[in-house]
Amino acid sequence: MTSNAAAAVWGALVADSLALGAHWVYDTGQIDSQIGKVDRLMDPPPNSFHPTKKKGEFTHYGDQVMVLLASLADSGDFRLDAFADAWRAHFAAYDGYFDHATKETLNHFDAGKPAGEAGSRSTDLSGAARIAPLVCRYADDPSGLVAAARSQTAMTHNTPDVIDAAEFFARTLVAVVAGHPPLEALTAVRREYFDRPPFSAWVQAGLDSAGASTRSAIRGFGQMCDVGAGFPGVVHLIAAHENRFEDALIANVMAGGDSAARGLLAGAILGAAGGMDGIPGHWREALVSRNRIQGLLDQITGPASRRAET
Repeated sequence: MTSNAAAAVWGALVADSLALGAHWVYDTGQIDSQIGKVDRLMDPPPNSFHPTKKKGEFTHYGDQVMVLLASLADSGDFRLDAFADAWRAHFAAYDGYFDHATKETLNHFDAGKPAGEAGSRSTDLSGAARIAPLVCRYADDPSGLVAAARSQTAMTHNTPDVIDAAEFFARTLVAVVAGHPPLEALTAVRREYFDRPPFSAWVQAGLDSAGASTRSAIRGFGQMCDVGAGFPGVVHLIAAHENRFEDALIANVMAGGDSAARGLLAGAILGAAGGMDGIPGHWREALVSRNRIQGLLDQITGPASRRAET
């Protein structure tokens, strides 16, 4: 694994934690007046969707990224049944938010469905947004990365567009880790693998919005969780802020809505592009799980690749 693959994981997780305080606040005026500029990790307000969380922790999306990262470290590979067992154990004692996809998937597991058939019918982008840890194991194996990304997504979000979105961003990630600029990677993946609706239109809409403010662009696509809104929003963040990791993620949160799912993907791709030096050290240092993240990365890759805490 290269340090850029590790940076994808750190980038995704700091993006999720940055979004914690304003996650699912759709009124951007409320963000401005009651929260202020979100340029640091902060406690969520008491009336948020994450009242049990503290500064430096993750939304329920980021927590699932950690489950995937730990499963990879423990297994040495992506194994769907191992991930499913870890995911179910995580939610058995969870005191955070349970979204619809999680509840439906847990119900399917309780009814005896296997991991490959337990996924909900949710169309939320969040199922595809967990994939950053996989590039640490499969940076040199694009077909393995795609298979793992699709499988982990389908386990909770078993709908075609969300599963395909996971493949799209997995292919983009592996190209960026290999050294291609994010916009070049995005357009190449569209051309070679996704030159079809709705993906060609989603990518183009995101690219065309690069000159607009992020608030305006996200409002136009929709701030909600659905993949049809979130996907072009992620492309916009990359197109508008390709070499500005910090600016991209601040703008993402200030645009409101499901900033955590958008941030996980944009943070992974822009993190991989800029490497560890591009991720603000004060954001990484504020993560409650920073030592655990580095320890899990070391399990996957060996401590020789360590650069994250410097």
